[in-house]
Amino acid sequence: MNGRLSPERLALPRIGLGGSAFGNLYRVTSDEDCAAAIDAAWDAGVRYFDTAPHYGLGLSERRLGALLADRPRSEWILSTKVGRLLEPSPEHADRLDDDFAVPATHRRVWDFSRDGILRSLEASLERLGLDRIDVVYLHDPDDHGEQASTEAVDTLIELRDEGVIRAIGAGMNQSAMLAEFVRRCDIDVVMLAGRYTLLDRSAEADLLPLAQERGVAVVAAGVYNSGLLSRAHVDPASRFDYRTTPEHLVRRATRLAEICRSHGVTLPDAAVHFPLRHPAVASVVIGARDRRQVEQGIERASVPIPESLWDEIDASLSEENLASEDEFI
Repeated sequence: MNGRLSPERLALPRIGLGGSAFGNLYRVTSDEDCAAAIDAAWDAGVRYFDTAPHYGLGLSERRLGALLADRPRSEWILSTKVGRLLEPSPEHADRLDDDFAVPATHRRVWDFSRDGILRSLEASLERLGLDRIDVVYLHDPDDHGEQASTEAVDTLIELRDEGVIRAIGAGMNQSAMLAEFVRRCDIDVVMLAGRYTLLDRSAEADLLPLAQERGVAVVAAGVYNSGLLSRAHVDPASRFDYRTTPEHLVRRATRLAEICRSHGVTLPDAAVHFPLRHPAVASVVIGARDRRQVEQGIERASVPIPESLWDEIDASLSEENLASEDEFI
């Protein structure tokens, strides 16, 4: 077995709460909405929370740390990420950050060196107000694969052995490099964003079978593919993987929504449940901005999904593939 902890031993809850909106992703989230979201998640039994320095230049970490501080530490799991250092840039303080509605008082600097990992983790512990972190992911090491899979992983292994971290891994928007991390490194868990969803099953070809074989837990994020799968009735203006959605994917999502309705569920209901059908997937992390979105996500995760829905979705996918082959020929 490659990973130290199997999905069972890691004991990741089935549903986790993602903290990007707590960093003011795209627009401001009030302190009151953040507090209400954590309260709603906690009351619903959610005990896994994910964040990163990247989210709002540390704002998400500070908020999550403060909002979880009065809850029994042994009862919840927190993950954060390393690989982007936050360096002061006071000359840009009068501007807003690119994707997060926060002043650009810092700039992100890629660093997967030993020193960079240690500095990043130390800063995260300070922002979170913690002396240990349950899970630490290498964050988007796409262009830094060699250093991330050697120097950075070795550093995280040392910290894991010292008890500062319970589990280590990588989080990315692609499955191929994550599969390489699973194959080559002594990691416990990976976070896969957007690559095992109703619209993109590419992780079935590489990551998922390997993770299952090696006992590495998979946390599925981005299950709505940035928005296209988040509504019962598909909005063509919704994003897909942070970009404008191509017409063929709008058509496909619309067809999936129709299939879901015919089985008495909604498209986002199915989107939340789909990744959990694979035995390698231990948890699904759902982003939320306020109490309503948390309650909506929990409700979706609780909806019973008939097996016949998956059968029809698979049949529809097979028909699309055949049609594509015929068109190509």
